[in-house]
Amino acid sequence: MSAADAPNHTNDTPERPFGFWRRSYAMLLKEFIQLRRDRVSFAMIVMIPVMQLLLFGFAINTTPHDLPAAVLLQEDSDLARSILKALENTKYFHFTHEVHTEAEFDALLLSGKVLFGVAIPRGFERAVRRGDRPALLVAADATDPVAASSALGALGTVTQTALAHDLFVGDPPALPFEIRAHARYNPAASSRLNIVPGLVGTILTMTMLIFTALSVTREIERGTMESLLSMPIKPVEVMFGKIIPYVIVGFIQATLIIGIGVVVFGVPILGSLTLLALLTTLFITTNLSIGYTFSTIVQNQLQAMQLSMMFFLPSILLSGFMFPFAGMPVWAQYIGEGLPLTHFVRIVRAIMLKGAGMQNLQYDTIALVALMLLAMTIAVTRFRRTLD
Repeated sequence: MSAADAPNHTNDTPERPFGFWRRSYAMLLKEFIQLRRDRVSFAMIVMIPVMQLLLFGFAINTTPHDLPAAVLLQEDSDLARSILKALENTKYFHFTHEVHTEAEFDALLLSGKVLFGVAIPRGFERAVRRGDRPALLVAADATDPVAASSALGALGTVTQTALAHDLFVGDPPALPFEIRAHARYNPAASSRLNIVPGLVGTILTMTMLIFTALSVTREIERGTMESLLSMPIKPVEVMFGKIIPYVIVGFIQATLIIGIGVVVFGVPILGSLTLLALLTTLFITTNLSIGYTFSTIVQNQLQAMQLSMMFFLPSILLSGFMFPFAGMPVWAQYIGEGLPLTHFVRIVRAIMLKGAGMQNLQYDTIALVALMLLAMTIAVTRFRRTLD
């Protein structure tokens, strides 16, 4: 009997009642059992939304307060102190530095240690009482327009309140001095100048983390890790061999993003291109080291993706890229200081928009180096345990 004449038992078998639903239920049960066994993925599914909701719900603030400010107080008068106190009472300004020279004043704004600077000239109160209308200078770091605009908008009412207590009984008839608000580094408050430099770090963080987080887990799932472990190679050599190609890839990405930002969006580069390239390479290496650490912690590519996204979302929201960093609660700022993107956003904005040099970026550079060395140490240690 030919194969064509053979009876088709599959077609002749009668369909059992509710067969479709039985098979679907069996598959559903199998997936839940598999999910229960994969405890890491299950924990991430449950904990990530809860942690992120609590973290971001309390940390993110679109109306920032207590923004760091410096004062160049060239006279110590009652009126000057009243104006400063009135500024602090708005909860927008928090004076953290008192300087004595214009060079110190400019250096603090350039380094990003303060977002505002108030300069009260010598003889200010006497000039006010004589009716000479002296000038009160308020300089703002406008690389973050959201933080600068709300604080500058409160200046007029603040000074009126201060004058009502010191010079007049009741409401002052007119403002007896001039307020010169100077938005530095981004006088037009263009959002492009703020967003495009931050996007350099954001895109690099996402791509570099995912590339390296999947590198080791991919080899484990494919079974090639055993061959790698049998070779006479040290953990540090494995890590550098995997990281260096992606450093080149990341550098090409950064070049493309910055080039498009300059040509298409008109973002200036006022600082050193060499310094920007060196610190961008440092940032790329730091993210690759963190991604490699993730790949030594997780067991499969799904967990690697989940852990990468768990790290990526706080990096966007707590780094100062989308919301003013100085306006976040102190505990959220501590978390943000542990994220490489926080320091790189400051670096790239300072170099491109302010023309800052290495002397202005020492803190953020040291922080990136420390985060890179910490991640590398953890990665090598965990990989060595795998070898043992």
